[in-house]
Amino acid sequence: MHPVESYVTTPSARPPAPADVVARGLPPGHIPGQGLTALAPMQDVTHLPFMRVMAHYGAPDYFFTEYFRVHEVSCLEPHILRSITDHGTGRPVFAQLIGEHIPSMVRTAKALSAYPVAGIDLNMGCPAPKIYKKNVGGGLLRDPDKVDALLGALRDAVPGRFTVKMRVGFDNTEPFERILALVNKHGIDLLTVHGRTVAEMYRPGVRYDLIAQAVRTVRCPVLANGDIHSPAKAVEVLALTGAAGVMIGRHAIRNPWIFRQTREALAGRPITPVTLAETRAYIDRLYGETESPTASRTAHVHKLKKYLNFVGQSVDPTGAFLYEMRRAMTHAELFAICDRHLLADPDRHASIEPYPGIFARPNAEAPMDGCSLETIPG
Repeated sequence: MHPVESYVTTPSARPPAPADVVARGLPPGHIPGQGLTALAPMQDVTHLPFMRVMAHYGAPDYFFTEYFRVHEVSCLEPHILRSITDHGTGRPVFAQLIGEHIPSMVRTAKALSAYPVAGIDLNMGCPAPKIYKKNVGGGLLRDPDKVDALLGALRDAVPGRFTVKMRVGFDNTEPFERILALVNKHGIDLLTVHGRTVAEMYRPGVRYDLIAQAVRTVRCPVLANGDIHSPAKAVEVLALTGAAGVMIGRHAIRNPWIFRQTREALAGRPITPVTLAETRAYIDRLYGETESPTASRTAHVHKLKKYLNFVGQSVDPTGAFLYEMRRAMTHAELFAICDRHLLADPDRHASIEPYPGIFARPNAEAPMDGCSLETIPG
């Protein structure tokens, strides 16, 4: 295992408080009293097939759907609804919305509340330019008055849990305290804070100190999000911030065992290693579960390569697998490369953290949409 990065920040004055999560009305996690884990919503990723893959290797405590796009003529997208009604993981699923037209957001929130959702989640953090330029997602953070009105309307409309996922600002953190005050004003039930601004995208340097500030300020539980790449890092971030749990995104693509391993780390148990042979089996499962009858095999191969850009960060320290994988054009070429790199020494352990200097480049493959793999570099 690579050494955990050190961050200069002050630990939260408030200790971790996962035990009071149930008392606050949130669904219980796998292990009572343990810090929570959640799979971050990622467009074109956290769909029904991917949820099932994650559940196979050790589901998080909470799932969040891809966002429902909301506008004047929008309707509930059937494929996202299936991730709520048909997932069969046994874990709670929160439905995420993105939009800014208040009557349409209210209409959609009310419609979704009729489904078996754990809560309605508002996206105030997507950093994709095509999203924030429409003043939705992370773009909302430029307009606290609009946030005030939107939170108020949705709080009134949602009879159950209403949650928010946000960044610490748009291009600076100046409005952060006001947004936190609005979270309290409108009785938000769970707040997830990604410790970067929208403008920072996914560049190095996560403001865990600001997540700790949110924990001290708001009256609801907080999930910490941003560069949580290993079980050890999850434990570190919980200690630094005092958050009720962690939300993990792209590193769950790389290592679908990360939620199970994080529970082991939080319990003080040894972390179960994963072999390259197990990683190879994960690739097969991922390919099979995400295959679409309407997509060509070539298109599906390119989609799989997006996922493999992350998986490859744990395969070898030189990046040889990634180099060859990115150049594969056919199903046969791609899976031959996987066999060559993952089954030559099948009992060798995959790295639990990304190898230093090995970066994902999912945007080099066929494009996806919104806050999806193409906007999430390694």
